[in-house]
Amino acid sequence: MEQTVVLIKPDGVKRGIVGEIIHRFERMGLKIVGMKMVIPKKTLLDKHYATDKASTVERIGGKTITTYKKYGKDVKKEFGTDDPAVVGKVVVGWLLDFMSSSPVIAMVIEGKHAVENVVSIAGPTMPVNAPAGTIRGDFSTDSAAYANEEKRAVENIVHISATVEEANFEKTLWFEPSEIHSY
Repeated sequence: MEQTVVLIKPDGVKRGIVGEIIHRFERMGLKIVGMKMVIPKKTLLDKHYATDKASTVERIGGKTITTYKKYGKDVKKEFGTDDPAVVGKVVVGWLLDFMSSSPVIAMVIEGKHAVENVVSIAGPTMPVNAPAGTIRGDFSTDSAAYANEEKRAVENIVHISATVEEANFEKTLWFEPSEIHSY
């Protein structure tokens, strides 16, 4: 059986939709084999998002610059620069502040094609692009454009592992082997 990692982010926890999110996974036949509530430290989040690497920070900055251009906004006016590394550092700060602002629910979910099925249930990362019937499509309308304008992270309810390799790595960050159960 395949395993994957799901984090219900602070916005999902604060809105009280944890049960609904868990229900969607269980309804599909996936099962929770590890779960805990934690306020993550920034050091854990740096490893999780690879924001301790300059290449990741620059990539995030580049995506932010692209979003600004798409919506006709002046990145230099907002950030004082158009250097992707500098812009990325600011955006990463928003993300780490958001993710460490209150508890998250960390889960290991197991089942046939767990990664692919969880990705399908969650919907696209950007809620504005997520169809109805997905977690992000049903519970968020946020976008990078609004988040950047409001100087905060995108609130997209859940983090999901995108690949089996990513899931295996994230599992070691969030869980001890003794916290993952077989039943």
